[in-house]
Amino acid sequence: MRSFFGQDSSKNIIQSPVMIDPSRSPFIKERVEVMFEGEDLAEILEQVDQIHLNALTFKVVFVKINDLEKSEKIEYQERLKIERDIGWRIHGEADLHNPDEVFGVVTLGGRWYFGKYLKGEAVWLRHLKKPREYSTALSTRVARAVANIAVPNPEGINAIDPCCGIGTVLVEALSMGIHIVGRDINYLVTNGSRENIAYFGLHGEVVTGSISEVTQNYDVAIIDMPYNLYTHATPEDQLLILKHARRFSKKTVVVTIVTIDDMVAEAGFKITDRCVVRKGKSAFERQILVCE
Repeated sequence: MRSFFGQDSSKNIIQSPVMIDPSRSPFIKERVEVMFEGEDLAEILEQVDQIHLNALTFKVVFVKINDLEKSEKIEYQERLKIERDIGWRIHGEADLHNPDEVFGVVTLGGRWYFGKYLKGEAVWLRHLKKPREYSTALSTRVARAVANIAVPNPEGINAIDPCCGIGTVLVEALSMGIHIVGRDINYLVTNGSRENIAYFGLHGEVVTGSISEVTQNYDVAIIDMPYNLYTHATPEDQLLILKHARRFSKKTVVVTIVTIDDMVAEAGFKITDRCVVRKGKSAFERQILVCE
């Protein structure tokens, strides 16, 4: 939320001028692109009368996620009535199953909003089963969130994953149109990364080589800090990785299973944001650090 919209909220709904495709995030369910707003539903009904769809079909969806108190909750039958009342005002043919246009109506902050509705698609779920995988890799859900935290707006951004492993982050980033290249010192995992990327019909460059060999500058680096049996990375190795990232990237998002604040500072970075991800009900957790 902070990376995409530049704001934080304890509620499950926000209003923002930033337009994000909800399918980009595991944590965004839907979006209403506001066309009309009013103090109450009656004002919305007056305004939707302007919509002329000609030969196009449509559907109206009442968005259940809102900031209403429990005592003010709008129940199912009333939601259906609101959808029907709005639908009667729109000049076009209703189609509940395969409409050309979907509209959404939602209440927030005591006002009503109406506009084009877009439902998110769980794209990352398609990437769960890969030809190559190992147990310590990030989940597709976390990998997608990390890619979004690193690159909330892909336009004009060049990113690198210099310790890419089997390409979990690469697959998620590439599937969202992020321009990212991968690199890893282990040829076995870079081969696996290339296979995984191709398996999903994506295209991305993956190089076998040390992070020390990176010569190009990047806007952002994503580093899932090596720690498993495939890499045998020592704290000294991890510090060196961070120092190299500082050399060629303006911003680095680091995923780590241990606290490395001192190491991040020694590499010349400042931690500007962080969160913790826990794996199910276990004690295993990862920190995600935004370093600039």
